[in-house]
Amino acid sequence: MLSLVNKRILLGITGGIAAYKSAEIVRRLQDAGADIQVVMTSAATEFITPLTLQALSGHRVHLALLDPESEAAMGHIELSRWADVILVAPATADFMAKLANGEGSDLLSTICLASRSALAIAPSMNQGMWRHPSTQYNLERLRGRGVHIFGPTEGSQACGDIGPGRMTEPQDIVELTADLFETGALAGRKVVITAGPTREAIDPVRYISNHSSGKMGYALAEAAAEAGAETVLISGPVNLTPPDRVKTIHVTSALEMYEAALAETVNCQLFIASAAVADYRPARIAEQKMKKAADQMTIELVKNPDIVSAVAALQNRPFTVGFAAETTQVEDFARSKLERKKLDLVIANDVSDRTIGFNSDDNAVLVVEMQGAEAIPKINKSILARQLIARIADMLPTD
Repeated sequence: MLSLVNKRILLGITGGIAAYKSAEIVRRLQDAGADIQVVMTSAATEFITPLTLQALSGHRVHLALLDPESEAAMGHIELSRWADVILVAPATADFMAKLANGEGSDLLSTICLASRSALAIAPSMNQGMWRHPSTQYNLERLRGRGVHIFGPTEGSQACGDIGPGRMTEPQDIVELTADLFETGALAGRKVVITAGPTREAIDPVRYISNHSSGKMGYALAEAAAEAGAETVLISGPVNLTPPDRVKTIHVTSALEMYEAALAETVNCQLFIASAAVADYRPARIAEQKMKKAADQMTIELVKNPDIVSAVAALQNRPFTVGFAAETTQVEDFARSKLERKKLDLVIANDVSDRTIGFNSDDNAVLVVEMQGAEAIPKINKSILARQLIARIADMLPTD
């Protein structure tokens, strides 16, 4: 069954007669489970009203680049970070030319320039405009930049002509959009991912833990499943729904996560340690609730096993990726972890920044490998997860 559950689609609508079909696109995307926000060009509002799209999408329709209310928070940048996919349907010849030449003269084109998300367009125009060498030139430029082209199809047009240029039908557009999430880059591979915090019991009601929400690990598991992997998610205690098509193992303590990780790495080709595992646990767990008595209490702690190091040290080790949550000297500490634990890759972030990392829907990371490091700026965790999975898939051995 077609599924876009939890996917964020930004639908761009430009000024063509096929804009009337955008209402059906919104509805069909929603039927598949997607969350939709709509951006319209000024010309598009001449064909279909923003109120219609607002009623269908459940969100305010975005119209103006220089909207004082939204631009106070850099609205176009926030929208570019929000979307998993930007879908422009219909895309006129004028918009294709603008996109091909890197123009950012309105809200929609600016979002397309600012976004790191997948971009797809469904061209719609008169058959003569479609066949014109300028349009075909722009089309090839866009294809060369990785823009996904949905259609057009041939048929009768509003002007009375018959030929290519008719926008692909809404249901086909939705199916093609869903296909963007099915990469197959990890087909035939087993991937094990740890996520969330661990809880180390002090007594029956108290524990030591941290602020990890598990959102990054869950997003990675979903992205791995979309890429065709047999995906195992070993999750500490979180308030998240496990992704579809993912085997989820729920654990509480670091020792439980350690045992599950070693058991699941059998025949595993990729291990991603995104969990925030407690470094220490109480040496003794009180059988009964400890009563408040003295002004001070001392808890003896012992070191937990290092899960990612243990996996990296296996004789038939998988490609092993570690995470580093740092508050200072992010690259230095990440590189030290990479070398000390003999990892293939470390993904580091600065958790002192309250707008990213723990409990946030966004993240900004530094991808550290032996040959260097690359910063990925602030972006939605779901989008980041797909980018990281695509990158790691390219690094995996082919045998």
